[in-house]
Amino acid sequence: TATVHTCTPGAFSVVRRCVKLCTGQEYAAKIINTKKLSARDHQKLEREARICRLLKHSNIVRLHDSISEEGFHYLLFDLVTGGELFEDIVAREYYSEADASHCIQQILEAVLHCHQSGVVHRDLKPENLLLASKCKNAAVKLADFGLAIEVQGDQQAWFGFAGTPGYLSPEVLRKEAYGKPVDIWACGVILYILLVGYPPFWDEDQHKLYQQIKAGAYDFPSPEWDSVTPEAKNLINQMLTINPAKRITAQEALKHPWVSQRSTVASMMHRQETVECLKKFNARRKLKRHCEIQITKTTAHSPFCLPPPLSPSRWLACFFSLLMIHVCVQSSVWCV
Repeated sequence: TATVHTCTPGAFSVVRRCVKLCTGQEYAAKIINTKKLSARDHQKLEREARICRLLKHSNIVRLHDSISEEGFHYLLFDLVTGGELFEDIVAREYYSEADASHCIQQILEAVLHCHQSGVVHRDLKPENLLLASKCKNAAVKLADFGLAIEVQGDQQAWFGFAGTPGYLSPEVLRKEAYGKPVDIWACGVILYILLVGYPPFWDEDQHKLYQQIKAGAYDFPSPEWDSVTPEAKNLINQMLTINPAKRITAQEALKHPWVSQRSTVASMMHRQETVECLKKFNARRKLKRHCEIQITKTTAHSPFCLPPPLSPSRWLACFFSLLMIHVCVQSSVWCV
């Protein structure tokens, strides 16, 4: 077997390429070491497998099989080889507002299918947006349902604090009842980034970041937003509406003129500044992820035991990862 794409390697899992011998079909196998899982983690694994079995859509990484053997659990998914959507965008020679519209349309199609199936993803972010292959115009695939939950209809309840800081909705941060609208908020953040290459909410201090989100404190600064059509800004405003009851739904967003009438409404102008900013945004995400992986590796032990001491080289790796992230933040990674 050969290791394939892993968004954020877990403490007890790895993703590898596998082949079904009778057909030659390739899959991505997520292999979980269940010997190290707590009872609660076992429940989460069962929930993830149950949810993934529900979802069958061209814009969602599909689960084909779930196999348990002594000490290990195997989840067999579509093998997606195109890498992350955001990494592909910066490698393109041409990228326009219309391209961003096409991207968000596919993401919304996936989200709509989730919501119609009674599933809330809860962790929509660039790392979970993959491409089916390296071919031009390959389909966007939504991945990683590790934090997803099942809901009844438009049920709103407190399901716990879950997600990634910059993509959390105001209602989650206020610890209020929430449901499907949290995914639309995250889509709004993603769309904002797709258009200018930096996020609507940002602060090095997480408390200040959360205050911005709860207040809905974002804007469309000049000059980078001057060339973005009013229709695109209107859709973002409807997605980033503080009150979840008034927030646009996935179905409504797909009918928005900027999405449904893309060829006549969205601008076709190449957005070079967006690509440049997105390169810096991607670089910062990579550094942060590398640091998180180093930390995960050193803490993948029983919560009742101290991890073994790191070797000098591992300590240096962690230190320089943290240092580089700090330097990136201090150097104003966002193009504003």
